[in-house]
Amino acid sequence: MNMKDLNLDMTAFWMPFTNNRQFKSSPRLLVKAEGMYYTSSDNRQILDGTAGLWCVNAGHCRTEIVEAIRQQAGEMDFAPTFQMGHPKAFEAASKIAAITPQGLDRVFFTNSGSEAVDTALKIALAYHRARGEGQRTRLIGRERGYHGVGFGGISVGGISPNRKAYSGQLLPAVDHLPHTLNLKEAAFSKGQPAWGAHLADELERLVTLHDASTIAAVIVEPLAGSTGVLVPPQGYLQKLREICDKHGILLIFDEVITGLGRLGKPFAAQYFGVTPDIITMAKGVNNAAVPMGAVAVKTGVHDTIVEAGNAGAIEFFHGYTYSGHPLAAAAACAALDLYKSEGLFERAATLAPHFEKAIHALRDLPNVIDIRNLGLVGGIELSTRDGKPGARAHEVFVKCFQKGAMVRYTGDILAFSPPLIVSEAQLDELFGIVAEAIRETA
Repeated sequence: MNMKDLNLDMTAFWMPFTNNRQFKSSPRLLVKAEGMYYTSSDNRQILDGTAGLWCVNAGHCRTEIVEAIRQQAGEMDFAPTFQMGHPKAFEAASKIAAITPQGLDRVFFTNSGSEAVDTALKIALAYHRARGEGQRTRLIGRERGYHGVGFGGISVGGISPNRKAYSGQLLPAVDHLPHTLNLKEAAFSKGQPAWGAHLADELERLVTLHDASTIAAVIVEPLAGSTGVLVPPQGYLQKLREICDKHGILLIFDEVITGLGRLGKPFAAQYFGVTPDIITMAKGVNNAAVPMGAVAVKTGVHDTIVEAGNAGAIEFFHGYTYSGHPLAAAAACAALDLYKSEGLFERAATLAPHFEKAIHALRDLPNVIDIRNLGLVGGIELSTRDGKPGARAHEVFVKCFQKGAMVRYTGDILAFSPPLIVSEAQLDELFGIVAEAIRETA
């Protein structure tokens, strides 16, 4: 199969987060997937170094998940969850609650990470109002944070291009912590950098500036992926938790990327030993087979909102037509069972040392200015060409695809997050291709 055989008209599809003119002039099309590999339109095998988009943690087209979706589609295609319910949604929620950190056992379903973030922010505001502190409306995000593309997520996020076109229309009561990346102090760190825990103290400055009684929640990615793999310094997340506790502020972990095994535990919260009040998730929750997101909430937060509502009335005026969609829920149940039966979270932990060794072996290549990693997540930062930010990484990305590997890039940072079923040999193959592509890129 090639482009001519496909006979595609590409004009109608406005592609997301894509240079549409550039892509459509030289498209890269995927037509099939299985296990660790995609098949391109010119019938080449492409090693998946990114689990699709940080999401296909169990590998592609797993029979157990495919059959669960097929069976559910034939049995019941859709059921509303407004004033109604269906068994798979409750089953999926219970399976999620069984692996979340202790106490985060109430689950609200969404359709994406973006919706999960906006839901989490609304829960935080609703919680404080329910407990008689409705003046707590301020939200604290972090520079270089990515929390999806809803207006709430963009507001607490810290990526300039995502915010620029909407800067006058974002949520007003928002402030940001500084990001934690510092190449001068912590370049080529293996795992968590030793430098940087003090950056969490900036939250105390914001508390002094705004007054704790106005702040509802702090939201951070425990490990930031989409902005170039920013690994938290040792002790940083623990400090954030302590400061939030001190001032009665909710702590939200955005685990859309780190959730479901990426760091060798069900959630990054468990890896770092820091329990937030709310966790957002999506992507790996059902192996990306059907769009789905979720928010796990501490029992006390849930109960405060629910018990404050009038008897017989809706307690939380929020939800989506597709919340807990039958097909998505069936896929989640199958994926969660698969993660457990194959020990994929444990497998990620076992593979992490080899991943670290393989990615750091590239540190002396031309234009490499930093490498960072944790679990099965890694980033390689390249120097930026004068006046052409992102051009060098884009060229490496294209060369990798031509050589048979799919990687991600953001700015001039290459990002890696292979499915948890990856083998050591495949990791070596992946970084061997990346090394070739970097060497060939001026």
